[in-house]
Amino acid sequence: MAIYGNLEFLDLKYKPKPTDVVLDYLVTPDSGITVARAAEMIAGESSIGTWTRISTMNPVIAQTLKPHIILADEKTGEVKIAYPETLFEPGNMPGILSSIAGNIYGMKGVAKLRLEDIHFTKKLVESFPGPGFGIPGIRKFTGVHNRPLLGTIVKPKVGLSAQQHADVAYQAWTGGLDVVKDDENLVSMSFNNFDERMKLTFKARDKAERETGEKKFYLANITAETDEMKRRARVVKKLGGEYIMIDILTAGWAAVQTVRNEAEKLGLAIHAHRAMHGALTRDHRHGMSMIAIAKLARMIGVDQLHIGTAAIGKMEERVDEALAIERVVERAAVPADHAVHMLNQEWYGVKPVLAVASGGLSPLSTEAVVKLMGKDLVVQYGGGCHGHPDGTFAGAKAIRQSWEAVAKGVSLEQYARTHHELARALEKWGSDLKTEQRKPESKKKKSFTLPKL
Repeated sequence: MAIYGNLEFLDLKYKPKPTDVVLDYLVTPDSGITVARAAEMIAGESSIGTWTRISTMNPVIAQTLKPHIILADEKTGEVKIAYPETLFEPGNMPGILSSIAGNIYGMKGVAKLRLEDIHFTKKLVESFPGPGFGIPGIRKFTGVHNRPLLGTIVKPKVGLSAQQHADVAYQAWTGGLDVVKDDENLVSMSFNNFDERMKLTFKARDKAERETGEKKFYLANITAETDEMKRRARVVKKLGGEYIMIDILTAGWAAVQTVRNEAEKLGLAIHAHRAMHGALTRDHRHGMSMIAIAKLARMIGVDQLHIGTAAIGKMEERVDEALAIERVVERAAVPADHAVHMLNQEWYGVKPVLAVASGGLSPLSTEAVVKLMGKDLVVQYGGGCHGHPDGTFAGAKAIRQSWEAVAKGVSLEQYARTHHELARALEKWGSDLKTEQRKPESKKKKSFTLPKL
């Protein structure tokens, strides 16, 4: 079966069945290889084929497990392949990816290959737990409704001691932010031990809650070896945390599944950071799309997922793709969108994931982000909080004020007339809200000292 000299899987008239998993690829063949022949190689390698005829193939396997190439566009390189769902083990994400995104990337005859999207069957979708809380659950336990959750990432991302980290978090919370998050590479360092950071930062959170009368949330990064992640999750729970954070791609899909199971036992929500996604997503002819990654994350069951800022911030991304990712994680059913190679997907009751916009945002960005991405969002400001001329507390106030201006339908310039912190943010980052061009920083900086807890 599937000697690559013959196109045994090419079947352009085949109509996918409800029990078929459909893959959308972009293929760049090697010189002298057609897209159809490259598709044949991909279909065979990812299922029942091999490079030569074998004596162990039988007609039952050939007929019941055979994939069908239903599109092989020689101009665009787009390839769609339908696979019987019985080729995949339910509930096993690493096993699924070993087929559809495994050896096929290293094959001769394929110069570049990008997995754009996956249409999963009802059986496979329901074999994964999905988010434990999702948007409704997060809205309920945070008590924040009809607006985005506003948050920050402690900066610098590494370098602060555990006490300094807690002090910065306290300033952000008392300044008006809902959420403080560890950065993706802040784990357990010699200068900032995980357990010590948890103890001090949750103490700061409790103090901020008493003083503000508002619920405050700490997204603690537990990323590590799998057993250690489970231990760290238990530490968070013991200290009264509601969230854990994991770098889903560097940790790996099996580890994410394990953490999802542990979170279920502990009653914790999962904040998913997409660190390393650019290694897979940035080349638009090779790797894997963020749309596909987001779909996998929702199936496994994260509650929040970084999806970018639709090009408003500092990260390279396409606006239409970022908005498509948001549809994938938030909607109950997603129609196909050929402009971004997105397949249709029914979610069969799987809870929606709360999207996270983060990366290069300041108080000047709030209106544009919310206008483009909606209110079901966590908006995170790193440098846009701590880079405020008067420090973190003032930066947090300016962010909260920027949302108040948006909610009231008032321009930032007008609102800043009676809100000093926002006015100072406008002084630093510029008053042109359409381009958000930065003004040169003043050489005179007001000193700001963090109070001790």
